[in-house]
Parts: sequence; structure tokens; C-alpha cells
Amino acid sequence: MSRESQTTPSRLKLLCVVAHPDDECFAFGGALALASDAAVETSVVCFTDGQAATNRGVATSAAELGRMRRAEFAASCKLLGVTQHQLLDYQDGQLEFAEFSAAAAKIVERIRRFQPQVVITFGGDGGMNTHADHTLVSAFTTAAFHWAAQAKRFPALGPIHAAVRLYYVTTSFFFPDRPACIPAPWTVTLDISSVRQRKFDAFRAHTSQLPLMHKFESFFEKHGNSELYTLAASPRPQPATQTTSLFEGL
Repeated sequence: MSRESQTTPSRLKLLCVVAHPDDECFAFGGALALASDAAVETSVVCFTDGQAATNRGVATSAAELGRMRRAEFAASCKLLGVTQHQLLDYQDGQLEFAEFSAAAAKIVERIRRFQPQVVITFGGDGGMNTHADHTLVSAFTTAAFHWAAQAKRFPALGPIHAAVRLYYVTTSFFFPDRPACIPAPWTVTLDISSVRQRKFDAFRAHTSQLPLMHKFESFFEKHGNSELYTLAASPRPQPATQTTSLFEGL
């Protein structure tokens, strides 16, 4: 039996790993909403509660902002049809100082328990705002994708599970007045026009961060009908090809 046939559950599942509340909609909202519409079970793991954000809404303290953003994250996930979501307790803006193996183990445990076929996260470029937290989440998730399938890694975290595909979100354009990221060439173009409004509504659920929505609204209007991803790992050796689905052939 192939590695895929040994480990693939009967129902399609998608795991999305992010750094901050609003990442799930800003970067991945189209993929999550499309998956929900296709009856794919989805899970989002977010490492921080976003207390270091520049935009703070009506919060008068970091703790209050964290509570607000946790509630906003839950509301956004509900709008996107996310099946389950989890917000960890890492410090916003400080993931580069987190203990690497412990952070990756959080995702190994989630992969083994949830058993997704597909995992999506940021690329090593840190996303369109080149955020260090995004880069670290990419590294944690990439390690976890591989380690979750290895019996010698974290045996106490449950039976191994080999997810079939790891994708990084990427981009075809840059924001002005910000350092340009160094994005990966995309292999998947998702047409998210059918869920575009839901993605924007999910972002608007992050009321503390609405100044960001207003700042970049013109770019969302121009580029908001698609999301781009690059296939970063898969157990089957293959050439890079262009597709229009994260689940094609599964």
C-alpha cells in the first residue's frame, strides 16, 4: 500500500496554521470558505492572540486587546465555516524566541489527532508583510508536517499521521510602502470569487483591525477573486504543475 492509502481518512480534512487572529481570513479565508462549502472538515490553529497589534480598537490594555481578538477570531472562523479552531498562548511578536521543538510539537500533536490530508500555512518569506511571526509559524508547521509522519519524533503524542500535501500561501503582487517579500512561485490558483464576500465579512469581524481593511481595500477589490498557494511537500515525487484545487486527485 502507498503512504497515502495507509494514512488518508475517508473524509477530507484541511488544517490551517497561522500566527495571529485575522491571518485566517486575510491570507487563507478563501481556501477555508471553499473547503467548508465542499463539506471538507477544517481546523485552524493560531499561535498568538495578537496583543502586539498596532491597531487596538477600544482596548486600553494588552490583555483587553487579547480578549477582544480571541472573540474576533472565533467570529471570523464561524463566518468562514471553520469546523474547529484553537488559539494557543504564545506571545505576539515573539515567536522567534520560542523553543522550536516545543512549538512544532503543538502542531505535530494537532496533525496526528485531526489527521488532515492537506496542511496550509505561510511561506518562509513571512507573507506580504514579511512578519517574523509568520516565518516562524511556517518553520514550525513545516517541521511538524514531516515529524508527524515519523515514529521516532514525539512518540508520546499519538500514532503517526502522514498528511498528503503541505502548501504555502503566496502572492502575485506587493503592497506599496512596505518591504517586498520574496514569494514562492505558485502552483495552485484558487478561484474564490464565490466566497469573496464571506472572506471580507470575516475580516470585518475583526473590528479592532478594521483600519487595516480600509487601508488595503483597493488591493482586495483588485486582487480579491483568487488566492495563490505553492505545493511545498508531498510524499509522491512529482514535477511542479498548475492546478486549481488544494484537493485535486484526493
